[in-house]
Amino acid sequence: MTINDALLRNIDLNLLLSFSVLMQERNVSRAAERLLVGQPGLSAALKRLRDTLGDELFVRVGRGLQPTPRALAIAPAIDAALSSIEQAIRPPDAFDPANWHGEFRVSMCDNLERAFFGPLAARLRKVAPHARLASIAGDIKAPPHLLDDGAVDFSVSVHGEPASWHMRIPLFVQAMVCIYDPAQVRLDRSPTLDDFVRLPHIAVTAAGTTENDIGDALASLGRSRNVIATVQRYSGLPAALSAMPSLAIIPESIARLMADLHGLMVAAPPVSLPRDSVSMLYRRVDEAEGRSAWFRQLFIDVVDEVLPQTSCQSVLPAAA
Repeated sequence: MTINDALLRNIDLNLLLSFSVLMQERNVSRAAERLLVGQPGLSAALKRLRDTLGDELFVRVGRGLQPTPRALAIAPAIDAALSSIEQAIRPPDAFDPANWHGEFRVSMCDNLERAFFGPLAARLRKVAPHARLASIAGDIKAPPHLLDDGAVDFSVSVHGEPASWHMRIPLFVQAMVCIYDPAQVRLDRSPTLDDFVRLPHIAVTAAGTTENDIGDALASLGRSRNVIATVQRYSGLPAALSAMPSLAIIPESIARLMADLHGLMVAAPPVSLPRDSVSMLYRRVDEAEGRSAWFRQLFIDVVDEVLPQTSCQSVLPAAA
């Protein structure tokens, strides 16, 4: 049904509320007391309503008011409309994760998924046992598109400057480290620059620090490295490192996890490399939505628990 804007412009919500209270009380004094206005103010509101609707609406009979047939006819619809408006603007109930049935979705790249998805799923299972958790593959360019389509609750990645309709929360700053199999690469200490350029390298194309960053760092020292193989995903790296003497440069969070699972060694690289600022990106329209806010805080809590184990530098949780 199309709303008649021209008609509604001549009336405001306070007039309809005054009408409803007058219908219930049938007395100007009591109605004014309920509405927290003076009797002259309520009388003025009633005059405006009479002029707008072209009807007397209430006739004084003794000390009370008697509604006209028009008032009696429109009263149920006005009460229903006021009730609907009250319900619509009432503050929402607090989100109850224990009884919520639905799916949370987060976009993470490969290395962050391996570091945080397991702990997040475990925590979610305890506090929201009826919920599902879905990880959606993402990269630096994909998350804003996924967010705008409502496909994910938030993205965790190395995000650039957010759009005005997005919100960004820094999570942590993560270093890039060397990783290798000690059965293949026998070093008594962290690799020196000579070790670094002498040993073959396996590159992960999903790495936050690009090949250009590493190449530029070495070029500034007049050196270069020998990349003999590349893998698309971090899951393919342990087997490759265990198959041949080689090094890889990957984010510290995934390196520590990979080392624990596969008996690999983690060491600081002999060159200075940029650190990745990992952040959470979400839609501004979801800022105050109870379910979304709860899930974002849950993830921040999980990151805060995992970070000491990965030796990353935490900068939680200042908004940008």
